[in-house]
Amino acid sequence: MATPRVLVLRAPGTNCDQETAFAFEQAGGRAEVAHVNRLLDDPQMPRDFQVLCIPGGFSFGDDVAAGKILANVIRHHLGEALAQFKAAGKLILGICNGFQVLIKSGLLLEDADLGPPATLMWNDSGKYEDRWVRLRAETQKCVFLRDIDRLELPVAHAEGKFVTRDAATLDRLQDQHQLCLRYDGNGTQSPLPYPANPNGSQADVAGVCDRTGRVFGLMPHPERHIDPTHHPQWTRRPRAESGDGLQIFRNAIAYFE
Repeated sequence: MATPRVLVLRAPGTNCDQETAFAFEQAGGRAEVAHVNRLLDDPQMPRDFQVLCIPGGFSFGDDVAAGKILANVIRHHLGEALAQFKAAGKLILGICNGFQVLIKSGLLLEDADLGPPATLMWNDSGKYEDRWVRLRAETQKCVFLRDIDRLELPVAHAEGKFVTRDAATLDRLQDQHQLCLRYDGNGTQSPLPYPANPNGSQADVAGVCDRTGRVFGLMPHPERHIDPTHHPQWTRRPRAESGDGLQIFRNAIAYFE
C-alpha cells in the first residue's frame, strides 16, 4: 500500500504543527501541514489523506476559550466534510489544543440533543502547567494506544481539566472504554493529587477516544517525546530506541499498512 498521508491542520496561533508533522514522518507517514483556510476553500481536501491531526498551540489566541473559535469553524463550515472523513474509517488525532477543538466541535464526543457531553476547563491550579507526567493506557480500544501500557509525556496547558456534564455521562464513557488514557501515580486516590494529575481532571482522564476508537484526543504532547533525548532524565536512563510518544504515531501509520 502507498505510504499513509497525514494532514496536520493549523490555524493562527498553532505552534506545534511542524513538530507533529515530523513525528508522523518519523513513524513512516507522509505529512502535509495545511492552514484551515485551505480547507475552507476546498472542504473535500481531506479525502486525499488517511489521518487528520489537529496539533497543539493556541489556535486563534484561545480567545473566548481554548480551541473554541477553531471548533466553531469546524462545526459550522467543515462539519460535513470531516464527518465523511470519520465515516470513511480514517483516523483523527487532537493533541492539547487539538483535543480542546475535537471536544468543542463535537468531532470526538457529541450528544445531538444537548451538545458536547464533556469539556476541558481551567486547571485547578489556576495557572498554565508545563511539566512531565506519567500516563497509563486503560484500553486497547483506541487505535493510537495499541501495545502501549505506560508512558511519560510533557503537558503544557492552562485549560486541561476534563469534566463531564454529569456523573452518568462519566460512567457511560467509562463503560464504553472511551476514557482510554489517564494520569498515573503512586497510590489509589482518584483523582490523583497535584501534580501527578496536573489539572484536576475527573477520574484522572488525560485522553479520550470516540466509540470507534479511531478518533482520539489527549492533553499531553506525544510529539515532544519521540526521541529518548527529549526526556529530561535521558542521561540517567538506559538508552531506548525511541521516545515514548513515537508509538502513538506509529500506531496511526500501522493502522493502514
